[in-house]
Amino acid sequence: MRISDLLAIDELHLRLLAGDPAREFGTVHITDLPEPGRYLAGGELVLSGLMWWHEPGDSGAFVAALVRSGVAALGAGQAWLGHIPADLVAACETAGLPLIEVPTEVSFRTLAELVVPRLSGDVRDALGRHRRLVAAIAEGAGLSELFELTAAELGVTGAVLSASGEVIVGAADDPVRLARAYLTAPRLPAHVGEHTLFAVGRGHRAAGWVLACDGDLLDRADLGYELAACVGLERGRMEEGRRVERRLIEQFVVAALAESDVAELNARLRTCGIEATEPYAIVNATLEVDQPRTGDPGPATLGGQVVEELLGREIVAATGATFTAGGELTAGEALTAGRAGAPGAEGGAGVARAPYVAGTDGAVALAPLRGHTTAELAERLRAGAEVLAALPGTRLCVGLSGSLTGAAAVKGGVEEAGHARRLAEARAGGVVTSDEIYTHALLLATVPGDVRRSFSARLLSPLLDYDRRHQSELVRTLGIFLDCAGSWNACAEQLHVHVNTVRYRIRRIEELTGRNLATMADRVDFYLALRDTGPPR
Repeated sequence: MRISDLLAIDELHLRLLAGDPAREFGTVHITDLPEPGRYLAGGELVLSGLMWWHEPGDSGAFVAALVRSGVAALGAGQAWLGHIPADLVAACETAGLPLIEVPTEVSFRTLAELVVPRLSGDVRDALGRHRRLVAAIAEGAGLSELFELTAAELGVTGAVLSASGEVIVGAADDPVRLARAYLTAPRLPAHVGEHTLFAVGRGHRAAGWVLACDGDLLDRADLGYELAACVGLERGRMEEGRRVERRLIEQFVVAALAESDVAELNARLRTCGIEATEPYAIVNATLEVDQPRTGDPGPATLGGQVVEELLGREIVAATGATFTAGGELTAGEALTAGRAGAPGAEGGAGVARAPYVAGTDGAVALAPLRGHTTAELAERLRAGAEVLAALPGTRLCVGLSGSLTGAAAVKGGVEEAGHARRLAEARAGGVVTSDEIYTHALLLATVPGDVRRSFSARLLSPLLDYDRRHQSELVRTLGIFLDCAGSWNACAEQLHVHVNTVRYRIRRIEELTGRNLATMADRVDFYLALRDTGPPR
């Protein structure tokens, strides 16, 4: 019940002396204890006869105790003192606590008898609303219909957004800004600009949805919670269907990695919604979390959930298609592969032998290209990953294969996407395509970081030290010289120096390092060392 509704009861003759009349309260508590906090649970309208008041200054401690307990409002009776002390009004104004003057002729019992039935009616109304909303969901109402119903039932409007800023239902002026606010908010609900943000469900924020309600609902958070719960129910219903799709993809990928019959695999591919001649790409993803919460899914499951959201729930990601380190399928996967005719899985009961396939330790998804290119798919993933980068302590690592057709290409595509994801992990997150792995970058990514750093330091430390002492540019000259394929003139032109200056610097580099830049082997060593350290160019 709102304070404004209480003030509207004519026979009580109440008057608001401080605070917001829109504040809501859920119960009535009568007390004259100077420290009533231990008996308060929060959300109450506290009625007090002010018997604790003896001198100016007493009000501050009493009001502070109420605020600490989360009291919604204070009703002060005139009967004991004949007036409401000015210091009590000031204390309530300072604390933002609504203060209601209760006249002498109105007893607290009368006030409570009038209010409590109305509070019960509010509870019944809330339960009735909730039943109608849940019934609508049970009858198949989608999110659009749910939002229309809640606007009518609760008077709440807004939008549901993914963590990357996609508008799932409703309308929002700047969804990406709201998504970033959701990802970085220390706690929810949170008031951001003209919206109040509520989490939908209890999953990880990177794969979560956020309810952005129009206006400030922090004082009416129960409405936001109610709508968020209903959206969560609808999302859960959608998730049930997606679980079946994930299992189909998982079975298909396991069978493809076990090199099952091609005709059977193409039939399974069609079951997954992709024709044998239709182009698609493999996505491999993990989400690494620095401080995972108890009960959080692993990196592969989280990565799959995030990728599904980044691609608008147009695909599903399987996380069960993982071979054991010894090259064997797990028991459940062997049964799956056996049904698909996997070698060594007689009647579906044997254990299929197959070589370990890189990349199956992440979530694997098949993304139909539908007239788009893999470059466009990569940009879509990068745009979402850029928003998710606002979430502290997480690293999204995504690998993307080239364009593929037919079921026989899946195994190679999974390997390709897996290598790309490993390169993304070496870069501390991001989206890496297959074009990037067929270079020295993948080789560097497979070398432990401390080995790479030691290799680079051994080669480049003499040059870096020399540059620091003499304010010279030996390291920069070396990088440009190698980029110019050892051309003295091209290097001099880029550095805007005479060619003899370049010759002098290269000779000095050779003297300091003991290497010979006329040989390909030494040039390759320097090239790799520079790529790992990334010096200023």
